[in-house]
Amino acid sequence: MTARPEPNPRGHGSSGPRTGTGSGSVRRTPTRPTTRRDHITEVRPLTARDGRPLTVVHVQGRHPPTRGPVLVVHGAGVRAELFRPPLPRTFVDALIDVGWDVWLLNWRASIDLDPMPWTLDQAAAHDHPAAVEHVLAATGADRLKAVVHCQGSTSFVMAAAAGLLPQVDTVVSNAVSLHPVVPAVSRFKISKVAPVVGRVLPHLSPAWGDRPEGFAARCVAGFVRATHRECRNGVCRMVSFTYGSGRPALWSHANLDEATHDWIRGEFADVPMTFFAQMDACVRAGHLVATGEVEGLPLSFTDRAPQTDARFALFAGEDNRCFLAESQRRTFDFLHRHRPGRDSLHLLPGYGHLDVFLGRRAAADTYPLILEELAR
Repeated sequence: MTARPEPNPRGHGSSGPRTGTGSGSVRRTPTRPTTRRDHITEVRPLTARDGRPLTVVHVQGRHPPTRGPVLVVHGAGVRAELFRPPLPRTFVDALIDVGWDVWLLNWRASIDLDPMPWTLDQAAAHDHPAAVEHVLAATGADRLKAVVHCQGSTSFVMAAAAGLLPQVDTVVSNAVSLHPVVPAVSRFKISKVAPVVGRVLPHLSPAWGDRPEGFAARCVAGFVRATHRECRNGVCRMVSFTYGSGRPALWSHANLDEATHDWIRGEFADVPMTFFAQMDACVRAGHLVATGEVEGLPLSFTDRAPQTDARFALFAGEDNRCFLAESQRRTFDFLHRHRPGRDSLHLLPGYGHLDVFLGRRAAADTYPLILEELAR
């Protein structure tokens, strides 16, 4: 199903080696070969507005870009490499093939950075505005487009709705934006189980599926092994426990090839309990709410029209068991009430949460739709 306005005339490889951090967490090296041998990757340091060190990964093709910059933003507990799985053609390849200048952000939720507790408010107020300014300064452009996923999407949309990203003219959002709606089992886990876990653990990590660290982590991993038997990949099973409901929760096994299903073992790590606490409040409210701890953000992001001219293209896998497709439907309805005919909604049959980018047929099924929205 696709709901959108009339056309507008406007114009690989394996994960890096692991190294201990001394805090019990696992970090990955931030660089590795790209899927396409003719691509050049540059990891650039970036400082958030609160002083937090971030990075942005600039990926260039054989020829100079013919279009403007696109900032691509990952979700919670992953990293910028999420968009470069071991597929014959990745989402980054697709962007470069049609001329976009590609910038991948490692915001404070990235497992390529030192782990820390964080909230969506901090990312919205400090990370995304700094990243946009950095890319524009580096490229000389005055506007850019963004493709944002999961909690990269919620935090980025918070920043846009608060008027902090006036230079962004298009936001392609996958899975969830202003209205997080989760399955019933997920509501129970985030409201009842997460607070209990948070008393003994500062974070959850899908990486515990392979290497639990400490007694409490071993207990969680043991519980997941006993209750999730959908595959032999321990990280895949821990991903389902951490992020949603279902077996699996973030993708259909039928949508992932064997190499990608194995690759994800190195692409997930810490998700702080501070995030789950805020998301619990958002789910209860039915829309994004701020913690009130960061200046410059409204407490509610749906009490008024978004303070941005950016056009939103919302994507949702109909089989998503992390955030139900209803999440993006509600945001589309909200946007349509305030500015009818401007934004669009794409519901993707047969897709879930992350297989929109990682699926074996994503290059044929989902990438063209995203590219079309960026080019409008």
